[in-house]
Amino acid sequence: MRVPTGIAISLFSGCGGLDRGVEDAGFRVAAAVDVNLDAADTMEKNFHGLRRPVIRRDLRELATCELLDAAGLANGERPDLLVGGPPCIAFSKSGFWLDYKREGLDPAAGLLSAYTRVLREARPRAFLLENVYALTFKNRASRPAFERLLHEISNAGYQYRWDVLNAANFGVAQLRPRLFVIGVPKGQPPPELPAPTHGGQWESTRIGNLTQPHLTAGQALDGLVSEPEPAEVVSGQWGHLLPGIPPGDNYLYYTAKRGHPDPVFEWRSRYWNFLLKLGPDRPAPTIQAQPGPYVGPFHWDNRRLRVAELKRLFSYPDDFVFVGSRRSIQAQIGNSVPPLVARRVAEALSRVL
Repeated sequence: MRVPTGIAISLFSGCGGLDRGVEDAGFRVAAAVDVNLDAADTMEKNFHGLRRPVIRRDLRELATCELLDAAGLANGERPDLLVGGPPCIAFSKSGFWLDYKREGLDPAAGLLSAYTRVLREARPRAFLLENVYALTFKNRASRPAFERLLHEISNAGYQYRWDVLNAANFGVAQLRPRLFVIGVPKGQPPPELPAPTHGGQWESTRIGNLTQPHLTAGQALDGLVSEPEPAEVVSGQWGHLLPGIPPGDNYLYYTAKRGHPDPVFEWRSRYWNFLLKLGPDRPAPTIQAQPGPYVGPFHWDNRRLRVAELKRLFSYPDDFVFVGSRRSIQAQIGNSVPPLVARRVAEALSRVL
């Protein structure tokens, strides 16, 4: 880790994936806020530059001056970096089956404005905002909210760049696309988002820097020794089918269209990650925060992924400590930003500062 050269304030900190990348890029996270108690405990276990304990309150009810004070900034001082990823359920693809989300009526959408309010009032030298890439979709919920976000950033006095970055393109062993918006005060040259360092196949498209192949799940987990976990066995109605599925495949293996002699499922009758198994020769697909009992990816050894393996597939260091139940840790990791891609984005900002 580099010697810290700038002060960062973290909003919607979660367990600190974004913040770990920010610190690896040379900043010090001096203040953080999150309402999730386990995530706040995880932050305090791993971030020793915090001037005070994590603030465990709703940002919409927190004055910006309290954040500046928590970071140890005196009157008139401003942070070098404001960083955060407002909770994304209002815009995630998994939420669009709900009418009120499609209409853009989810109250969580207001958390974006909570971020831009602090941006306007704290006046950092740079900012970094992360969110689900579905926020950029041209539908009734996402497009107006995204345009309003960019308008509020501009009104706060900042120019910006945004793009959807896939974590696998930056050396993370997971195909995880996310929206990143970075910016600096108007009048300064806008920062550039980082160029991909790796490349390969994502769905039906070749993406990234194809001269350096994506890191595979097999490479990321190579040499890792982990203890079995009590809930890693997949049982119930469909658990017995998992051993028959080849690595990298899913429930479609058991369909007539794929030539199975005793088909169990109709073609495309389930979500694609139903009984999905990791392939050691490719990156992991996006790992969810709250998977159902048969939602993968599962390990190619026919079990659920262990915490140590999840950390590797997100690029957390092995000694990063998580606090909470197994379910809570899955949610913390699944909701987080892989630290390595966060570092690459933060490094782009550190260069212009």
